Amino acid sequence: MNWVYWVRLYETKFQAGCLVQRMENDWWVYGYECPREIEVFQSRKGRYGVRFMP
Repeated sequence: MNWVYWVRLYETKFQAGCLVQRMENDWWVYGYECPREIEVFQSRKGRYGVRFMP
């Protein structure tokens, strides 16, 4: 499987971490399948993003 990258990059790791928590907790509300793995990564320019494996 390949990583799926979230569209947006964030200035802080905290902001990206908030998205990770929301993704982990809100999938069941909207009826989607929960990703197997979600992680925060740092881009080459120093910004933070979220990627997940469906």
